[in-house]
Amino acid sequence: MLLGAVILGGCASMGYYGQSISGQWEVLDKRRPIAELLTVSDTPAPMRQKLQAVLDIRDFSIAEMALPDNDSYRSYSDLQRPFVVWNVFAAKPFDMSLQTWCFPFAGCVGYRGYFAQQDAQAFARELAAEGQDVYVGGVSAYSTLGWFDDPMLNTIIGRPTTRIAGLIFHELAHQVLYIDGDTAFNEGFATTVQLEGVRRWLAANGDEQQGGSYALFLQRQTDFVTLVSHTRDRLQQLYTETMPTSEMRSRKAALIMELRQQYQQMKKQWGGDAGYDRWFAKDLNNAQLAAVTTYQDYVPGFQRLLAEQGGDMTAFYQACKALGELPLEKREGVLLP
Repeated sequence: MLLGAVILGGCASMGYYGQSISGQWEVLDKRRPIAELLTVSDTPAPMRQKLQAVLDIRDFSIAEMALPDNDSYRSYSDLQRPFVVWNVFAAKPFDMSLQTWCFPFAGCVGYRGYFAQQDAQAFARELAAEGQDVYVGGVSAYSTLGWFDDPMLNTIIGRPTTRIAGLIFHELAHQVLYIDGDTAFNEGFATTVQLEGVRRWLAANGDEQQGGSYALFLQRQTDFVTLVSHTRDRLQQLYTETMPTSEMRSRKAALIMELRQQYQQMKKQWGGDAGYDRWFAKDLNNAQLAAVTTYQDYVPGFQRLLAEQGGDMTAFYQACKALGELPLEKREGVLLP
């Protein structure tokens, strides 16, 4: 659900630019061909099984999804850390709009990424000292949009196979089409490719249990985003009202406390699934809530466009590229009901 981008930033300080280059180099330098890892004796059997699945998914992405035929996800990097990047989000105390930073290729986005957690936290402290709400979130994967051959990472190899497949389809879709400055379009397009890819993968290779588990994962993800979005919208409405700062702060805290209570109720409905406990363990604020964004609004429109092409992925990509050349208002007119 959460957004990758090319991290290189020409508008940033030299220090930031330097960590971006060194961090990307580390990811690339630690790559080992998966085909090689499958032949060496020190690769554990469970890892061997996962790596073979990655290659199978990669072949499927080319043959059945018409995604780029390159060396992305044919190598593996073990970064020996839980996340590849840590993104810093910031928002004013009484405003749900995220601060944005602009980068070459990726355009303007509502976060700034760091390859070292301590660097992200240091930048977050600077923003907090300015009086902003800040949030540092770990990122398991991102796309270089085809500029490099992205490897499979240790940060995601432990996921169920269907979710690995979804990520591969999603990130490769960004290599097919990426519109600068229109995150909703990019993520809606990639999510559509992801959902269609997993559907086809399951039909060809999965079983009923895998399909059910993936559907449950998607449903609970949707439940979480819906819950957080509802509170985000209520806070945004609160911030339009006129009242003393102390009262605004108190009402903000009450809404966040209500969100925590609603999550506990939702967990009971899930049978105690604690998948989002770590997220709720943080000090919730505007930046953290605004960072949870759904780009599902465009997905039905993209799915309709795919159906109009008879499920032909190549024709679908061509239609989407043509759509991406239209002004924003016209793109919305085609994709939204």
